[in-house]
Amino acid sequence: MKEFNEEYIEKLNDIIDQKDEAALKLEIKDMHPADIAELVEDLDTDEALFLLRLVDEEVAADVLIELDEDQRHDLLEQMPNESIARKLELMDANDAVDVIQELDEEDREDVIKHIDDVEQAGDIVDLLQYGEDTAGGHMSTEMIVVQENMSMPDCIKAMREQAEDMDEIYNIYVVDEDNRLKGIFPLKKTITNPSASKIKHVMEPNPISVKTDTPIEDVALDFEKYDLVAMPVVDSIGRLVGRITVDDIMDEVREQSERDYQLASGIAGDIETGDSVWTQVKARIPWLFIGIVGGIANALILDGDSDSTSWQTVLPGMALFIPLIGGTGGNVGTQSSAIVVQGLANGSLELKNAGKHILKELGVALINATIIAGLVLLYNLIWPADDNVQKAQITTMAVTISLFGVVLFASVFGTFVPIMLEKLKIDPAIATGPFVTVTNDIVGMIIYMVVSSTLISMFLG
Repeated sequence: MKEFNEEYIEKLNDIIDQKDEAALKLEIKDMHPADIAELVEDLDTDEALFLLRLVDEEVAADVLIELDEDQRHDLLEQMPNESIARKLELMDANDAVDVIQELDEEDREDVIKHIDDVEQAGDIVDLLQYGEDTAGGHMSTEMIVVQENMSMPDCIKAMREQAEDMDEIYNIYVVDEDNRLKGIFPLKKTITNPSASKIKHVMEPNPISVKTDTPIEDVALDFEKYDLVAMPVVDSIGRLVGRITVDDIMDEVREQSERDYQLASGIAGDIETGDSVWTQVKARIPWLFIGIVGGIANALILDGDSDSTSWQTVLPGMALFIPLIGGTGGNVGTQSSAIVVQGLANGSLELKNAGKHILKELGVALINATIIAGLVLLYNLIWPADDNVQKAQITTMAVTISLFGVVLFASVFGTFVPIMLEKLKIDPAIATGPFVTVTNDIVGMIIYMVVSSTLISMFLG
C-alpha cells in the first residue's frame, strides 16, 4: 500500500485544478486500484470523478470496490447510470451487488437495464434477493462447476473453458445432474490422478458448505474453524448456488469488529471520522443521555440520605470513596461483559453453557472482590479516613463491605446481560458500553448507602 503525504496530495490537487490530464495519467499509471482508492478518499467528489475518468473502466470498477461505502455513495450519486452499469459488468456479481446497493430503488432498476451482459444482470438480480447479512448476500456466482460423472479429460476441458472468466480459482465444485453439491475437486487431483475414469471417484465428498440464509457471522466462524479460503453456498435442498471467499469474510469481520467496538464505546451506529457533525451527534447522544440519567439517579440517592443522621453528617470522610465505588463497579462490569461478548462472537461460548460460565465468573468475582476489598481495607488501616477511631473503623467497614458486594454484583450482572441479549436476538455488544457502566454505578451507590446507613445505625444510632 502506497503512502500519500500531504505534499503529494497538494501536488495532485494542483494537477487536477489545471485539468492536466496527461500529467495526472502519468501519476496514476502504475498505481494499484487499492492505492487509487486511498487517494480518492483524500479528494472531493468532483476531483475524484475527474481522476476516475482518466483510468480504464476495469481499473475504475476495482477502485469503486475498494472505496469506503460513504465515499462510494457520494461518487455514484454524481455518475450517470450508464457509466455505473459499464463498471458493474466488469465486477464479480457479489461486488456489483455491494456497489448497486448504494443506490436508491429507482436508480438500481435503471442501472440493471443498462447492463448489456444479460447473464451478469441476472446474477445481480438473483443476489439482491438475499439479505445483506447472510451468506447469500455475500456469495459470488462465479465458480468452476463440473459433473460428477465426467471423465478427467472432459473435466479438464470444462475447467479451462470456465476459467477464462475467473480471476481466482480455489476449488472445483462437483455436482450431480440436479446441480446438488456432491464434492470438491482440488486442482492437485488433475496432476496426481490424471487417468481417473470419473471425477466422483477422486473428488473429496461431503464438503463443508453453508446455506444461503446462514448469518454471515456464522460463516466467518466456519472459515476460522476449518481454515478455509473458499466455501460453497447451497440452497435449502442442497443445490450449489455460489461460493464465498476469504476476502469477502475478512471485510465482514473487520466491519463487525468496528461495529462492536463502537457499540461498546456507546456509539449507536456505523460512524466514520469523515461523517458530518450532525451524523456523529445523532450516534453519540443517546448513550450520553443514559449517562446523564445515571448521574441524576446517583445524585437523588445521595440527596435522599442527607438528613442530620446521614453518613454525610456523621461520617463525611466516606464521600472520598464514592468515585472508587462507582468506578470499580463500572470497570468490573465492562470486563465481564466484554469477555462474554467476545466468547459469543468467536463461538467459544455457547448459550447452552451460559450457566457454567456464570458460575465460573462468580468464582473469579469472589477472588477479585477479596483482593480489591483487602487492598482498600489495608489502605484505610494505614491512612484512616477520620481522626475519630470509631468513625474511621465504621468507614473502613462500609467501604470494604460495599466494594466486595459491588464487585460481585458487577461481575455477575456484566456476564448475565449480554447472555440475555443474545437470547433475545439483540446484539450483545451494546452491553459492554454505558449501559453496564451506568447500571453498576447506580447499584454500587445503593449498596454503599445501604451498608453505610446500616453500620451507622448499629454503632452510632
